Amino acid sequence: MKTTVQFIETPYESINETALNNEHRPVKDNRNMNDESVDWLEEFRTLFDSKVTAYKKGIPNAAAMFSKEEEVFLRSIGSTPQEIFDFVEDWADDGTPDPETALAITKIRRDYFLQVQQGQFPEKLISESNFPSRSASLAGLEWFPRIIEKARAKLRGELPSDLMYSCGGDRRFLSKVNMDPVEFLRTVWEAGDNNDHIVKFVTDRSKT
Repeated sequence: MKTTVQFIETPYESINETALNNEHRPVKDNRNMNDESVDWLEEFRTLFDSKVTAYKKGIPNAAAMFSKEEEVFLRSIGSTPQEIFDFVEDWADDGTPDPETALAITKIRRDYFLQVQQGQFPEKLISESNFPSRSASLAGLEWFPRIIEKARAKLRGELPSDLMYSCGGDRRFLSKVNMDPVEFLRTVWEAGDNNDHIVKFVTDRSKT
């Protein structure tokens, strides 16, 4: 039986340009972004739906799940088969993050990829050993330094294949501070290299 994934169209505001430094400031291009967005969103929905079905039929990993054509599509939006497989696996096994969240996170990465990186992937990925440890703390919160660096690496396409943004540990941290992974990723983009901005936003939110 085919598994149907339900997506809910959710508007996301543009990044506040006044909060960005020059390196992170979005730039305009000559493409019709409205038409383009409709095209890729629909393709992503169809792809995600089919991969949930494939996973539930026993396809065990990203290498076996995605065709070359699908890899090309994912590369065009700044993504990889492993990133989408991780979302599919967690959704099928744990019921979270849901497809809407996976789509919204991918959209932020795509925007950064096209606007900041001009469609160019980084030359290398960050080694897992170079990320802060799981027990590292910031503002009295364990995992905080780690998720900040994971979010930055997610934006830049530098996450290694063995790390996932919005994994179980990330989700537990974000639940504790009353945030979701989409909002946190957007906050990290806005902040650039300013950790104080991130700390203030998150600690203020955790008190609500």
